Amino acid sequence: MAKTKVRDIKIYESMGRFLFRKPKTTKKDYDFSGLKALRSLLSNEKARLLHVIKTQNPTSIYDLAKKLGRGFKSVNDDIKLLERFGFIELTEEKTKNRIRHKPGIIVDTVTVNLYI
Repeated sequence: MAKTKVRDIKIYESMGRFLFRKPKTTKKDYDFSGLKALRSLLSNEKARLLHVIKTQNPTSIYDLAKKLGRGFKSVNDDIKLLERFGFIELTEEKTKNRIRHKPGIIVDTVTVNLYI
């Protein structure tokens, strides 16, 4: 059985705002502020994107966009956000004269902690 990988997202309240911070960072290393980022991260489109990566194993971001029936730019933006939060990892693969980035899921569980 594979080891379960857990991603912790810590949310702190500070002066009337919610701040997101990666584990083991300092105050200056906050990633985002506000619940808007969390809502964006946990959208149905991101869940669908993660599901397609997990079940259909796309070979590139372009292939993923085709499988989702969405535009490349919007899928690429979603990928960047998910990568920033540590949900996925992009692996570079060289094919002929091109380098493509293959998305892969690197977590099994996400824990959200809210500190007030």
